[in-house]
Amino acid sequence: MKNKESKKVKEKRRLRDVMRDAHNEIKNKPGVATVYFLLRISVILVMVAQIFNGNYENVFLCVLTLILFLMPAVLERGLKITLPNTLEIIVLLFIYSAEILGEIRSFYTAFSGWDTMLHTLNGFLCAAVGFSLVDIFNRDKHFSLSLSPFFMAVVAFCFSMTIGVLWEFFECGMDMFFLTDMQKDTVVSAISTVNLDPTGGNTPQIIKNITDVIVVSNGNEIPLGVGGYLDVGILDTMKDLFVNFIGAVVFSFIGFFYVRSRGSGAFASRFIPKVHGSDATSDESAAKDNNSGE
Repeated sequence: MKNKESKKVKEKRRLRDVMRDAHNEIKNKPGVATVYFLLRISVILVMVAQIFNGNYENVFLCVLTLILFLMPAVLERGLKITLPNTLEIIVLLFIYSAEILGEIRSFYTAFSGWDTMLHTLNGFLCAAVGFSLVDIFNRDKHFSLSLSPFFMAVVAFCFSMTIGVLWEFFECGMDMFFLTDMQKDTVVSAISTVNLDPTGGNTPQIIKNITDVIVVSNGNEIPLGVGGYLDVGILDTMKDLFVNFIGAVVFSFIGFFYVRSRGSGAFASRFIPKVHGSDATSDESAAKDNNSGE
């Protein structure tokens, strides 16, 4: 019993130390700290309101948001890297926009382009993270990895698209098992399906000019009244993956030229973390290695 209690005490102490270190890491960056504390106050106010409203699902989202706010600082401390202020601020705003504005304030339904904007930004940021990982390994003497700028861009692109696909898997799973409707439906006026082929063959049956759909549930006919047929999330998924693709391509393109001219890419450097202790000399030597490796 004493061993279990001591382990619990150690775990609590370790968690407390991690949280304290994360807060200290944030305080060392005035710009990031300002954004962090303003967003944190906003989330706490929203959480208090949700508690009074008895909406405990949203309270959980608020707590999750507060935890996610600390993740950049925790990763920065744990991996011994330095996150650019621009990247860290955008990550904080992204989390707030997705969880608080998107989910709790219903921006996903109130603004048609909200989800598209976040997925595009997600593709951009994930490509930046993927590019950073390869860039760090490329310049670390402990790894026998030396990729040319082109292949670094390809890896960053693939990393971003993989994250995007995994997220769509998550959304699909939530919709299937918990009926959350994370993959938003789209109203369409025409469908084409082989399931209606009277011969049981593979000939698509096309129905056009659909104005309404009647659903039969427990013997009751329920007209949906949405002005067409409800597509069950496939168009939303394809749109999300497409804008993720655009974001990934844009940053992979930027990252390619950043590595080609190490240290002169002011825009890309705002999104690519650096290992503690890395300097201009290592950057220049890495650039020579990458250019010679093409």
